Amino acid sequence: MKISCCFLLILLALVGFKENLNLLCSADPTDGFTAVPLTEANFELQKPYDIPLNERYSFKNGVRRLWVYADDKPHDPNSHTQPRTEVRIKGLDYSSGVWQFEGYGFVPNGTSGATVAQIHGASHGATTLILRIYDGNMRYYSGDLVATDLYDKWFRLNIIHDVDGGMVTVFLDGEQKYSTADKGPGDLYFKCGVYAAPANLSYYMESRWRDIKIYKK
Repeated sequence: MKISCCFLLILLALVGFKENLNLLCSADPTDGFTAVPLTEANFELQKPYDIPLNERYSFKNGVRRLWVYADDKPHDPNSHTQPRTEVRIKGLDYSSGVWQFEGYGFVPNGTSGATVAQIHGASHGATTLILRIYDGNMRYYSGDLVATDLYDKWFRLNIIHDVDGGMVTVFLDGEQKYSTADKGPGDLYFKCGVYAAPANLSYYMESRWRDIKIYKK
């Protein structure tokens, strides 16, 4: 009888451990965050200055499709930056606290050398985070590998920026993929779309986005 009781206690303990482990494994990156209300006024479009918006952007059935060509003009006649068609989250700039971007992205095969998401602003440099697609893989700027094999599939992207803690963390499909120190506080905001890299880019670049949300703590 004593052996049976001990076995039962061990079994219950193991079951409890498994349940706790499942809870830990299934933790969502948005847990503990509060969604910030968004309207279309928060979605500012940037595109080549000499091209009509409908020739570089569409919004149908909840999907924002953004594309650009390597020889397009920048977004402003006075800018010397690379061509882009991007959504800039407007009216939710931040300089402290913990903020999070969430969106479902899609990058068609062939797009390469294109920034698809970023945190603009920093103490040192123009950006805190660049997530760029090269040959279907996502990289931190042109360096560290964040994720692989992203062509032609929807992926859930979550970016958490802990400004006070000085850290940025990237999740793909709910799984933490990358974490790095940020580049200091500044006037910070999220962007997504396509922004040509300085080199090694495809002539045509496109990404699609849906269900974009902003959270904060």
